[in-house]
Amino acid sequence: MTTWKAALISAALISVFAPLEAAGHDPQDTVLEQVGVDERAGQALPLDLVFLDAQGKRFELRQLFSGKPVLLTLNYYSCPTLCPQVLANLVRSLKKMEGLSAGRDFRVVTVSIDPAERQALAAEKAAATYSMYETMPAPYRNWPFLYGTAAAVEAITSATGVRSVRLADGEFAHPNVMVVVTPEGRISRYLYGIDPAPRDLKLALIEAAEGKIGTSPLINRALLYCFYYDPVGKKYVLIASRIMTAAMILVLLLTTALLSFLWRREPSGGGKGKRKAPPGN
Repeated sequence: MTTWKAALISAALISVFAPLEAAGHDPQDTVLEQVGVDERAGQALPLDLVFLDAQGKRFELRQLFSGKPVLLTLNYYSCPTLCPQVLANLVRSLKKMEGLSAGRDFRVVTVSIDPAERQALAAEKAAATYSMYETMPAPYRNWPFLYGTAAAVEAITSATGVRSVRLADGEFAHPNVMVVVTPEGRISRYLYGIDPAPRDLKLALIEAAEGKIGTSPLINRALLYCFYYDPVGKKYVLIASRIMTAAMILVLLLTTALLSFLWRREPSGGGKGKRKAPPGN
C-alpha cells in the first residue's frame, strides 16, 4: 500500500470515529474525574482556621484538638439523600464500637463543604444526629457541625485532599470518606464508604492516638498487633501469622506456669520411703 493511500484511509477512519467518541463522552465522566481523594497522611491541618457551629459559636479549629484524636467528616447539610445516610450509619457504628466512646476518648467533627450554608441548616443537621446518639455527652462540644467561609472550606478540603464538585442543580458530588486525625492535628488515616465498620473506626482511632485511649490500652495495643491497614482494600485486616505467634507464646507461657506449679508441689528431699535402721542392742 502506498503512503498516500494509507494517509487517506487513516483520515477517513478519524473522520468517522472522532465524532462518535465525542458524542459518546458522558459529562458525568468529567465530574467523576474531578471528585476524589488525594491522601495526605502525616500532613498537619491548618488549625488556625475559623468556623461557626450549629449554635453560631465561633470555633478555631485548634480548639477541637485537645489531647484526643478526631474523626473528621466532610459533608453538606442540604444533601437530600447520601449525607444523612452516611451520618446515620456513622452513629450506628460508633454506638456499636466497644471500648471507646465519643467525648471521652475522641471527638467527631463535621464540616460543611458548601460555603453557602448557614446556622439554620447546621442546627437542623446537628439536632437530627444528636437525637440518634442520645448517649453522647456534651454533643455540641464533642460532635460540632461546622460551617464557614469559602476560604476556610477551601483550606480544609485542600489540606485533607478531598475533592468535590458543585453540580448544575446546586448539589455536590463528593467522595464518601472520613479522615482520622491525631490529637496534634495531623492526618493519620482515611476510611472510605458509606457504612464504616466499628472495628475499622476503633482501630483507626487507636492508631491515631498510639493506643493510649480507651479503658484498656493493653488490649488496644494487642488489637494493633493483630490487625493492619490494607491500603488496597481500604480496611483493616487480620494478620494470621501474628495470631499464630501470639497463640504459641501463650501456650508456652501456660505450659511453663503449669510445670512450675507442679515442681513446687513435688516433695523436697530424696530420703522419703527409706527404711530406718533398727536401734542397736
